[in-house]
Amino acid sequence: MPLTTSFELEAFINYSRISSYLYLVPGYVIVTSSLRHHFVWQYNQISSSGGLKKQVKDSKPTAIHKSDPMVVVYTKKRDGTLEELGRTEVIMNSLDPAWIKKITVAYHFEIVQPLIFHVYDVDTKYYNLPVKTLKLNDQEFLGEGGCVLSEIVTKQGQSLTLDLHNRNGNKGLKNLGKLTVHAEETVASRNAIEVIFHCSRLENKDLFSKSDPFLRISRIVENGGSVPICKTEVVDNNLNPIWRPLCLTMQQFVSKDNPLVIECFDFNSSGNHVLIGKLQKSVADLEKLHKQKTGASFILPSSAQHGHEKVLKGQLFVDQFCEKQLYSFIDYVSSGFELNFMVAVDFTASNGNPRTPDSLHYIDPSGQFNAYQQAIMEVGEVIQFYDSDRRFPAWGFGGRTIDGTISHCFNLNGSASGVEVRRLKAFPICLLHNYQ
Repeated sequence: MPLTTSFELEAFINYSRISSYLYLVPGYVIVTSSLRHHFVWQYNQISSSGGLKKQVKDSKPTAIHKSDPMVVVYTKKRDGTLEELGRTEVIMNSLDPAWIKKITVAYHFEIVQPLIFHVYDVDTKYYNLPVKTLKLNDQEFLGEGGCVLSEIVTKQGQSLTLDLHNRNGNKGLKNLGKLTVHAEETVASRNAIEVIFHCSRLENKDLFSKSDPFLRISRIVENGGSVPICKTEVVDNNLNPIWRPLCLTMQQFVSKDNPLVIECFDFNSSGNHVLIGKLQKSVADLEKLHKQKTGASFILPSSAQHGHEKVLKGQLFVDQFCEKQLYSFIDYVSSGFELNFMVAVDFTASNGNPRTPDSLHYIDPSGQFNAYQQAIMEVGEVIQFYDSDRRFPAWGFGGRTIDGTISHCFNLNGSASGVEVRRLKAFPICLLHNYQ
């Protein structure tokens, strides 16, 4: 399942030998605002809160006026074209601006997401116009920087400093400044509770065996209806069931005082589950039940008398109640956890002759990658940013080594001792070497 989240980016640029920094955040990108990662920008060591901020120091302020900087954030598509994600506001007459606007960008672990940042000096006559309406060709280009979103995400503190250069990518001798990006994951709340429920003396709804109970928890919404938020597993043939721990997030229950409906059903494979009983409690009530070690009685609406509810002998108990904080994938990689990319390549005859086009190991005279090379490069291009040394263990099996012996495990790099391939671009060469 693809991993998707959102970040907010913050960026700061220093002009005058511009020292800048950009902050990126999971969830969305925000220039001076926020990103699904969001960026915070600052110009000339002026800090701003939230989103994407940029800071820039003008390397050559004019005698007439200081720069009026703005940052435009793009993502680069597979075909090389740029798609604009957002713009910061314009900071008037500042060599150390701090942008407040945030830019939101969706983070997808499974793809490489190049980001490009363009810095402009906006003509004063356009200052009162919405930044979205500004024609960039009418503004003075001050420099650009680029990176991959995952490069920012994997940095401790989720901050990355970029060198600004001309559009042609040639930095030359002129220092156009630096841009620092900071990312923050946009999460509504990381708070959650973990509870363990058990019931006693449930009413039996089966004729030839005991009930197969499970709990369904729903949140009551403003219009009086309810929305299911989670359920337990089914415990077979048991009137005193104990369920495995259940985790409820703040997004699910909204607040500790929000009423929840807890229903106990007898499971039927037909889908026509039979209600054993129900009750209404808030998260705060469940915490109180746990502390007091008391149970809450189920009730059952009576069909005989409309509006009358029958109090049952069956009760619900809370054996465990603990509050916890949930951590995302981004939390782990930004705090130092890494992903290790290891490769094993099948060289057995089942792949076919590498000199025929239908072979998975086909050596294309044009240099086009074969199936193995393509798979390694596409996966490796994503994973490499989560591995600090970018050295990848790689083996082959079912092939003949250089000395002529058949081996079912040999180092893909041809070394007798080391197993690591240094840098991703070396993989196609290693494979070609082993085809000889």
